[in-house]
Amino acid sequence: MTHLEACKERLRQAGAGALIVSSKVGQRYLSDFNYDDGYILVTLDKSYLLTDFRYIEAANAHVNSAEFEVLAPKGGMLAEIASRLRTNNAKTVLFEEEEMTYGLYETFRDALPGCNLQKGGSALLVSLRLYKDEEEIARIRKAQAITDETFSYILTFIKPEMTELEVALEMEFHMRSLGSEGVAFDTIAVSGTNSSRPHGVPRNVRLEKGFFTMDFGARFDGYDSDMTRTVVLGKADTEMKKLYQTVRNAQTAAIEALHVGINCRQVDRIARDLIDGAGYAGCFGHGLGHGVGMYIHESPRFSPAAPADQVLEVGHVVTVEPGIYLAGKYGCRIEDMIYVHADGTVEDLTHSPKDLIELF
Repeated sequence: MTHLEACKERLRQAGAGALIVSSKVGQRYLSDFNYDDGYILVTLDKSYLLTDFRYIEAANAHVNSAEFEVLAPKGGMLAEIASRLRTNNAKTVLFEEEEMTYGLYETFRDALPGCNLQKGGSALLVSLRLYKDEEEIARIRKAQAITDETFSYILTFIKPEMTELEVALEMEFHMRSLGSEGVAFDTIAVSGTNSSRPHGVPRNVRLEKGFFTMDFGARFDGYDSDMTRTVVLGKADTEMKKLYQTVRNAQTAAIEALHVGINCRQVDRIARDLIDGAGYAGCFGHGLGHGVGMYIHESPRFSPAAPADQVLEVGHVVTVEPGIYLAGKYGCRIEDMIYVHADGTVEDLTHSPKDLIELF
């Protein structure tokens, strides 16, 4: 079943006649076409990709004509949507409530008289993107392969006189050179005292001795990777070695516990209890992991705040990323991406080494 077919089936189940897709990610998920301006209109019968002159040639060349009719409306996109809704007798219309401002909602409401606009489009698409098919996994694998190769390269590139910002920029450039269409998120490359900030910003200052945490990811054909590795600039002392090994042990324990049906809160608790028991209670302040796909943060989540009934399922791609952060001193995080196969087996998609690495 294609993404579009699955979308139509969910529309039927919801008792809706159409879905207006306004987000770039939602449009690419359904059509596999990457463009900026326009909409996708899905009805139970026909589906339409609306764009303008800048993208029409590429859309006609790329989009599956058996699934979508490509339109470049001359009288305005909303007027075209209204016309197609009437043609398909679609009365109840879902929209992406998490992607649409109230002002845009009012514009749609005024332009589509007679339609019953309802939220629920965001939840529908999120529920579909939870489960990755083979093509999606192939793209995520490629994104992660680029990320792994970049980590190997950057270890040979880093020099003591460099700045955090220089290293971050080199990582991003190298991922681009390997085929990444962009970064999955703003690269984190933080050293010394800056590493105690889980999402610290690379500074234009010389690298500090101590832990150096790199959290980064590539994007390949619309799909992201996410990996964190922490190395030591200089030599690790006894406390640093204990902290690093605790983080690694917590990640290993959580990954080894993964199986279809395990509660997502429970996975978080496995790692958190180990960290707390090692004397670092209160030093692991974020969730253990999150889904990855076309967005860098998707469902499901390994977190104390995850829905109480959320469990790991076949098709999920999720990170496992425990960390320990000592404010004003340093921090350490290790992160891998995990995929759950159709037969229930769990695969670690990340292949970069996790032994403690000392540079300089």
